[in-house]
Amino acid sequence: MKTQTFSINQAAHTGAVGLKVANLDKQVDFYTNIIGLEVLTATQEQAVLGNKETGTELLFLRKIATPAIRKRKTGLYHTAFLLPTRKDLGNTLFSLLKKEAAIIGASNHGYSEAIYLEDPEGNGIEIYRDKPRSEWNIQDDGRISGITVEMDVEGVLASRDEQTDKFPAGTVVGHVHLSVSDLLKTEQFYQAVLGLGLKDHFGDQASFFAAGDYHHHIGTNVWTGKNIPAPDDRDLGLDFFTLLVPNQAALTELKKNIEREGVEIMQTTDHSIVLLDPNGLTVKIETEQ
Repeated sequence: MKTQTFSINQAAHTGAVGLKVANLDKQVDFYTNIIGLEVLTATQEQAVLGNKETGTELLFLRKIATPAIRKRKTGLYHTAFLLPTRKDLGNTLFSLLKKEAAIIGASNHGYSEAIYLEDPEGNGIEIYRDKPRSEWNIQDDGRISGITVEMDVEGVLASRDEQTDKFPAGTVVGHVHLSVSDLLKTEQFYQAVLGLGLKDHFGDQASFFAAGDYHHHIGTNVWTGKNIPAPDDRDLGLDFFTLLVPNQAALTELKKNIEREGVEIMQTTDHSIVLLDPNGLTVKIETEQ
């Protein structure tokens, strides 16, 4: 792999995720009444979920009228909702347990504590809080090593301070984790084309990328299978994910680099770029201003 020469603006971060769904009503019900999002707008064909207090859009759901039969393809491993504090994670965990939600895992990753679930259509969900940076394992080269051990569930629950069924203001999509086809091509794209830094790497199995000094905004793995095909519009699951850059200047610099690397831009406006990664997954890049 050639030396990385371009870096995305260090303030860039993950934005909203879009999902293609078969049963819109059931998915809206799950994400609002179980997970803790709120409906911002909705029609019979799509819904936008997020936080009403801040107006932050976190999840777009688009109904597919005649979905294809599920097959192993590239797409979403999980959407990760980042809560502001451990207290908030405790409140959310208590709410999920009270509702008897099917929690499939709870892990301490060294830099974070995380709860894992799936929605009714099999899309992975992570709900997590970041630990203080002083507790992260940051290497001299800037890489940030993670671990996977059992989360201190009792400690997280003990930190809660109120009974709530909703995510707090300040909740964001902290990262998105993708199922990819070719890890080397994926690394080349997210580093050389988008300018993200490689933050952790598990051999030929998984890689983690971020802007600035975060542990990861994008995770990628080949655990679904290597050389699997890309989804088409009738396939359920990931519709798109978003990277947000702080301003027009940052978007312009990124666009210039994408063009230098010879990657096709599918759509462009004054405030956004849309392109496909090497796995056929749609990446939207938008300005925050």
